[in-house]
Amino acid sequence: MPVTGGEHWMALEGGADGSGGGASYASRFVGIGASVPERRLGSAELMASTKYRTDIDLERLTGVHERRIAGESEDSYTLALGAARDALAYADCAAEDIEVLIVSSITHYVGGLRQQLDPPLSVSLKEALGARHAISFDISNACAGMMTGVFILNDMIRAGRIRRGMVVSGEYISQLGVNAAREIRTMMDDQLASLTLGDAGAAAILERAPDGAPGIEVAGFTTLAEHSRLCLAFPSKIGRGASMYSDARTLQQVGIEDTVPMLREALDQAGLEFDEIDYFIPHQTSARAIKKGMKEFSESMGGAPKHVVVTVDEFGNTSSTTHFVALWKYLTEGRFIKEDRVLLLSIASGLEVGIVIFKVDQLVGRYGHDH
Repeated sequence: MPVTGGEHWMALEGGADGSGGGASYASRFVGIGASVPERRLGSAELMASTKYRTDIDLERLTGVHERRIAGESEDSYTLALGAARDALAYADCAAEDIEVLIVSSITHYVGGLRQQLDPPLSVSLKEALGARHAISFDISNACAGMMTGVFILNDMIRAGRIRRGMVVSGEYISQLGVNAAREIRTMMDDQLASLTLGDAGAAAILERAPDGAPGIEVAGFTTLAEHSRLCLAFPSKIGRGASMYSDARTLQQVGIEDTVPMLREALDQAGLEFDEIDYFIPHQTSARAIKKGMKEFSESMGGAPKHVVVTVDEFGNTSSTTHFVALWKYLTEGRFIKEDRVLLLSIASGLEVGIVIFKVDQLVGRYGHDH
């Protein structure tokens, strides 16, 4: 179907059995890992540090109670490495079995706020993990980075080019909030979204699924480039790191409006209705944005998922890692059963819209079930 702005919706055809569209194979998740800093920063504490008196009740406005903040020895690299090792611990494979390793973080900080561009972070991680045989490369696609990596690996596995791959990200973005606190004056400030950010690492391992086994049913992406300037970041003029400027309200509005037809198309390709989704994991921007988006999606789709996952209250917005931190949390808490179907929805600056639909299936046996 045509998409706003003349862009193309890129999705892998296939029914609920993952066998359609002429693809020879199906892929599935076999390990989801995360690395979350111990240090917690509450919204009240953050707002108490602002240079100007703002009278902004950040927690009420965004639903963010606290976020995790990298410690002195933590950065993009260490968070990504910890998440990758965690994912390997749950997957029935060794680092040597990884054929492609993709690093998809926005930040590439190593040793504090020092950006490492050469060698690429993927090379450093490959060597540290011992993934000696893996092809490695970095990609950057704003908050949709990990979802983009999953899309790429899913395509490679389905085409028979590889059997197993990993996408990993370490986001050390809390410095954006520190810088925003030094400049923000009102709730209409274009740095407000920076106050919701938290640090985290996440990793996902995908492999070729056995014949007939459930796995990823649909993975698709589109870019709506006419909205590309709604969120921009630049080197900070007042402190270390960067500063981010967002037209958050417009970004939310166009994100919801333009996502509806793509959500419908992805569900149609999977042969599903919206109310057949057991767990819906959206990008964790704010609790209010998620609630508004769900209301409009449900009205347009004529139904609603059984559960909507919200983790922004305790982790904040962790950028490209947000979906997989949420998925990791629910897996390690034993919330899923084998038959559960999950939909991951990324609406990221760019504007990027990504959708992945899959069945939890054998992941339950790796993490357990308590609920």
